[in-house]
Amino acid sequence: MGVAIAYSELRQRFMSVLRSRLPISTSTLNEKPSTQRHDNEVNPVIEGSEFAYKATNIVLVNEDGVKTAAKLIRQRLLVESYTPRTWRTHPLHLLPSDPYVALDPTNKSVLNWIFLISCLNFSFWSEKEGQPDRYSVEWRDKWDSSEKKLWTGYWSLVASLNRALVDDDIPITDPKFYSSEVLCPDSLIEHVFRRSPQSAESIPLLGERIAIMREVGSILCKNFDGSFQGFLDEFHRRHNGEGTALQLVQMVVDIFPTYRDEVIVNGEKVCLWKRAQILVAEIWAAFYPANSTYPHPIFPGVRGPKIQQLTMFADYRVPQILHHLCILDYPPSLLETLHTGTPLQSGASEEISLRAASIIAVERVKEEILKLFVEEGKCGEDTVSSVLIDFYLWDLAKKIENGEDRIKGMKTAKTVPIHRTRSIWY
Repeated sequence: MGVAIAYSELRQRFMSVLRSRLPISTSTLNEKPSTQRHDNEVNPVIEGSEFAYKATNIVLVNEDGVKTAAKLIRQRLLVESYTPRTWRTHPLHLLPSDPYVALDPTNKSVLNWIFLISCLNFSFWSEKEGQPDRYSVEWRDKWDSSEKKLWTGYWSLVASLNRALVDDDIPITDPKFYSSEVLCPDSLIEHVFRRSPQSAESIPLLGERIAIMREVGSILCKNFDGSFQGFLDEFHRRHNGEGTALQLVQMVVDIFPTYRDEVIVNGEKVCLWKRAQILVAEIWAAFYPANSTYPHPIFPGVRGPKIQQLTMFADYRVPQILHHLCILDYPPSLLETLHTGTPLQSGASEEISLRAASIIAVERVKEEILKLFVEEGKCGEDTVSSVLIDFYLWDLAKKIENGEDRIKGMKTAKTVPIHRTRSIWY
């Protein structure tokens, strides 16, 4: 009973914060824009990050490091054949049918699965980093296997939801289910995220995760026929089937308060939108056609997804690998904070600087890779994006952390701990 009361109090406080961030109105839900939200098609995350980067002036982009790392990243992408379709190779991902079949009911299930994961994709770092009793989830090592594995970090979230769907027969990714406190009480959600026997800690911010599930589930049920497929149908209606990835990100931010990852810097609003952008990027990758010349089923318009308009996803893992690759320079004071494990408050200057600098740095890397293509007389604009670079860097950071890979052929900085910010935004 005490746990339930705590969750209820947390939810009430959290919901008041969410609703203070531009609450949803009937006009917003019924809006069918006649013009683009961003006529110049510039992602506000880029504009805001440029401003915050200069205003904070703490974490700096190393231009020489950018050029050197761009060559390495491009070469590795080629050698490893790392493409949007690599998303389908991750062992815990739920895959849509391939080739795409519009009426396949699996599509709806995959979209609901990606949506809920993106809603809860935040704050997996542990107070017990590197220790065997950190929070972990025991589940299969891949979908079609009977072998068990301990999953930590982000993958503990994915494993928890998959385990609930397959082993426990709990429809946890159905908004009509998880929005209901009757069908899906707090205690059941706590059970879904249960830790492995050797873990000495629970999943962080459980109360906030429950509040978000109730909020987004209710929005989908009240306005979009109870599924993220319904949300996408409305997106296509608003944009006459010509909507882009950036326009979908904007609609997600407009409709769901939990995706409004924004801060005020020197009186200016700065949009960072980590989870909104990664939600759209995951959908883009999951449904990416085997033949890249085919229309993307989620973005079938003549312009396609225009995925190049999205930025990297500013979290705590990618800045770490950017520093290791000498793309980012940290001042001594920040290095001391990281090495001592001192928490950084969400919205603190150092935390904003880390995120903004990471966004700008990956944009610079993308530009350098495009220059390499031009120098070779090739066109790389349709194949190089900050999204793909982020996907690759995140995977690389985890491999280096697990001792599965290391950087050769270029100078690197000693790997420093991630920054510790406990937040729903990343």
